[in-house]
Amino acid sequence: MKIHVDVVSAEGQIWTGSAATVYAPAQMGEIGILPRHAPLLTRLKPGNLRIETENGDQENVFVSGGLLEVQPHLVTIMADIAERADELDESEAQKAKERAEEAVSAAEDQIDLARAQAELAEAAARLDMLQKIRSRH
Repeated sequence: MKIHVDVVSAEGQIWTGSAATVYAPAQMGEIGILPRHAPLLTRLKPGNLRIETENGDQENVFVSGGLLEVQPHLVTIMADIAERADELDESEAQKAKERAEEAVSAAEDQIDLARAQAELAEAAARLDMLQKIRSRH
């Protein structure tokens, strides 16, 4: 059995195709989606969207947040920002994390702190994803 997956962001379509399983970073924790999954609508948090294709390959897409809609034979990910793993630069991700840590330390009010913490969470998730993918290979 298979499930059709569409990953889109404001920049356009990131990935489309058939999959055996989808693992998504939902707001309350990672969820696994198989064909004929019950309908679901949930928010995403920054993290790794893993798509296991029918032939056993794995696609990794970093999502910074967004929405996930599941229908029995269709998964649609509407990401705020989505980047394929092979397009990410680990050294740039590390620099972004360091900048975000500095912004958290330098925050002067609650709004600045909340913004800096969100940037730090996104940068840390991006870096974590890249390190996990590298350790698998």
